[in-house]
Amino acid sequence: MQVKTGYLFVERSRLFRYDKRISLFCRYIATDFLSMDIKGTIQDTIRRERLMFLFRGDITEKNSLPLLSLLENEMKEDSFNLAGRKRLFMYALESLQNIIKHGRRNDHNVMPLVSYSKTDDGYTITTGNVITDAQSELLANRLEKVNSLDAQETKALYRQILETPGFSDKGGAGLGLLEMALKTGNRLDFDFIPLGESLSYFVLSKTVDSSGMGFNNGTRCEKFNGLKALGLEKLMAENNIHMSWSGHLTQGIGEEVLSITEAKLAYEDVDARLRRKVFNIMVEILENVSKYNPGKEAENLYGMPLAMVRIENGKFVLTTGNLVSGSRAGELKQKIDNINSFSHDDLKTLFFASLSAQSIETDSTGNMGLISMARKSGSKLEYHFRKVNEEYSYFMLTVRVENTNGSVEAFQI
Repeated sequence: MQVKTGYLFVERSRLFRYDKRISLFCRYIATDFLSMDIKGTIQDTIRRERLMFLFRGDITEKNSLPLLSLLENEMKEDSFNLAGRKRLFMYALESLQNIIKHGRRNDHNVMPLVSYSKTDDGYTITTGNVITDAQSELLANRLEKVNSLDAQETKALYRQILETPGFSDKGGAGLGLLEMALKTGNRLDFDFIPLGESLSYFVLSKTVDSSGMGFNNGTRCEKFNGLKALGLEKLMAENNIHMSWSGHLTQGIGEEVLSITEAKLAYEDVDARLRRKVFNIMVEILENVSKYNPGKEAENLYGMPLAMVRIENGKFVLTTGNLVSGSRAGELKQKIDNINSFSHDDLKTLFFASLSAQSIETDSTGNMGLISMARKSGSKLEYHFRKVNEEYSYFMLTVRVENTNGSVEAFQI
């Protein structure tokens, strides 16, 4: 099929100042997450926390669409019923719009966060963003009001606001919050975490079942705690993670991962040649996951695919993880070691030799994807195999994209 992007067509058939509370929370998960080797332990942590998607960065009208589409594709793949998909999609849309409308750009290091995680019977969507303390007070009053209403009272207030001439959601009506509560039912989980300098981190969360109806994680005795979300934002910052996906990589999900990467490149006004290079390597590295895919049953049991984008020391760092059969792990290691032994010029010769060896009788492209990644990135392919059992190993591949056309040192995530 043909995948359309903002600047090229690609033919493909398959295709993440804190107060004392933050320090206490980070100690709770630092053993696993902060000391992790990006090539190994992170996959275990994501699976244990059941995190599907993590995004850290500015939320814009342009990148909000693939963020939403990613969730929609996952729900379709998970056979989430239509009513449930509509309710959750609406909630996610309102959450992102809330960040776009009310998020505050400043010199503070804390960035917006979007997190999707899987539950036994549904999903949890959590967002976080920096707001002023004045906004916090206003939002807290609105949210407490929304959470104090039953379903009929919520509907009545919603209609009342709609019928009020000249109302302004941003100015005080709170229509979006009411709509979230109406469509997904029950209360909204929220927290405001002081950051200092008259700023707070606003965390909004919702857990829904397969029908798209939610339930509240906080009670009168135990208020919802947003520290976990802010802790994830801090951990992503320390590991330079812009985005992470952990789940089945279908064609639709792969396309949205590419779209989110492209939106980041466009937002940072990256040189066009570097954008094409990063994008094309991302296509190849996702294709590699599909090539060695052992099937959903094995992935559910032993480890989901992983796709991650980092920006580290002015370089784009693309990482994927996936199960491979034990019999193919040795073969794959030998291929990569062989490719890493070639110079850049030799890789070009090797690529065209591999291209000439292709025939229409086979779907296999041999080593061309790996060779292309090494040649285009200008760096060696980094890899790690972790034995899962006698049948499977978990393979992580990292490609660092060298910038030969200009500086990317100003990039922030």
